[in-house]
Amino acid sequence: MTPTLIWRCPTRNGLPPLPAVASVVTVLVAMWSTASLVEVDFARLIGSLGKMVSFAGNMFVMPEWKYLPHLLGKMLETIEMTFLATAIALVVSLPLGLLAARNATPHLIVYRLVRDLLSLMRALPELVWALVFVSAVGLGPLPGVMALAFVTVGFMGKFFAETIEVIDQKQVEGVSAHGAGWFQVRMFGMLPQALPDFVGTVMYILDHNLRAATVLGLVGAGGIGYDLVMSMRLFQYDRLLPIAVSIYLVVTLLDRLSDQLRRRIIHGAKAKI
Repeated sequence: MTPTLIWRCPTRNGLPPLPAVASVVTVLVAMWSTASLVEVDFARLIGSLGKMVSFAGNMFVMPEWKYLPHLLGKMLETIEMTFLATAIALVVSLPLGLLAARNATPHLIVYRLVRDLLSLMRALPELVWALVFVSAVGLGPLPGVMALAFVTVGFMGKFFAETIEVIDQKQVEGVSAHGAGWFQVRMFGMLPQALPDFVGTVMYILDHNLRAATVLGLVGAGGIGYDLVMSMRLFQYDRLLPIAVSIYLVVTLLDRLSDQLRRRIIHGAKAKI
């Protein structure tokens, strides 16, 4: 009897196609042969597991309760930086996203220029731009907000543009057939279709910016980052655990909020949450 394959590929013989197998093998061989360039040493990695477990075990100590009011203040500062930077980026990136979408831009030249601008804005990480803005406006949360907003415009504008490019053109044609102008077509024919993905993108960016803001304090750009890094360097585990837990809780709350907003937008206000 011919053995029955539990999983079959959509090919005549049910086996994976040869080009796909060859591509996977090529990639694996290339990664294995170039592992030394990034100092990938599996023996060293396995040998360091004990140190990582020891470090993680040291975190489970009694928290420094006197530090919690200061932690709360720094965490609120980080959250304020995150929301303010994201709000600024949302206002700027929405029109840029329209101009960077092929089906929404007024001209191909505008499309290319805005695409290149968005690529430039996200080319460098937030920490580098924070150094630039700290040198320009001084220490504090302001350069952190500027750095987060600048990089976020690059990412959010790209996400918005790609979302608009895959919308249903039939609805756009329907709005246009009723005599709607250029702005009205984009406002009532394109943006409503892309709204659920917009909300998901914004909530993801909030999540990302919160984690990015936690390290901007390392260069004096405000937030909890300075306390986090110093606690690790000084082995202050009684502070490190509360910091890590507070970041986790805020990120989890943002994730739950994102799910609720997307459900209400997609399924309506009567959706069960």
